[in-house]
Amino acid sequence: MALHSPGDGRATVAIIGIGNIGGVVAAALLAADRHNVMACARNPIKRLVLESPDGTVQTPLSIVTDPADAEPVDWVLLCTKTHQTPSTAPWLSRLCNSSTRVAVLQNGIDHVSRLTPLVAGATVIPTIVYYNGERLAEDHFRFRPVGNHDLAMADDAGGQAFADLLGCTPFRVLLSTDFKTLAWLKLLINAVANPITALTLQRQAVLRRDDVRALSIAVLDEAVAVARADGAVLAADQSRLSLATLLTYPPEVGTSMYFDRLAGRTLEVDALTGAIVAAGERLGIATPLNRSFQTLLRAISDAAEKA
Repeated sequence: MALHSPGDGRATVAIIGIGNIGGVVAAALLAADRHNVMACARNPIKRLVLESPDGTVQTPLSIVTDPADAEPVDWVLLCTKTHQTPSTAPWLSRLCNSSTRVAVLQNGIDHVSRLTPLVAGATVIPTIVYYNGERLAEDHFRFRPVGNHDLAMADDAGGQAFADLLGCTPFRVLLSTDFKTLAWLKLLINAVANPITALTLQRQAVLRRDDVRALSIAVLDEAVAVARADGAVLAADQSRLSLATLLTYPPEVGTSMYFDRLAGRTLEVDALTGAIVAAGERLGIATPLNRSFQTLLRAISDAAEKA
């Protein structure tokens, strides 16, 4: 299946992964009706419902369930979990060519190196996702803005092009000349929010416990040391600032890893906690608390994979 650009400025956009993140961005683009949008997913969903602070909208959805039916598009938005990236290779090989741009809406700090071998010469655009998306049903999503921005990308040609693509949506976009630091700042948030909510099976209210806050600071101190060694420019009291940011989020908000554990799915361990541990090993910095989280989360994820 191909999306045809009629020459009126409408881009062709394929979204891989209609989950917490992909469902929200797909529904927002469809509601704006400025581009030709299709979803790439296993199940033939016919519509999307999006709840947001501005109200609820419902839009019809064009969906392709077989990579063999896909053709190259102007934009691919990759919205699967990071550890699911290899499974998207058949889609990427059909959707991409040298003119395609691939915006990566995933966690982690190594988007370009991971995706370049899979995208047939397409331009890879790393992004940072700040908004909270929650899948309420197969076709029903909730969008919660958190913080000052919903998405961030580098202030370069690719980032500016993606910001333009999203200009018709409610997303608040930040363009930055120091994307490395922004990526690490997001990873610091994930370093405590995702593991602790997944391990305790509690939403972010658990972070308000005094003992959990103390643990969070210790975990963040390790991660901050690694981030600085990797070139991120951070505040002297960055651990405290990162935790303070987390505590501004509504206590009822869940994390992607929390939702995955509730659903019995494998966990995105290596792109979050694992990325800190791996970078620490590369840079010669010990991360015993993060490594302990990684061990426990891997045990949970491996059990889910075998179930």
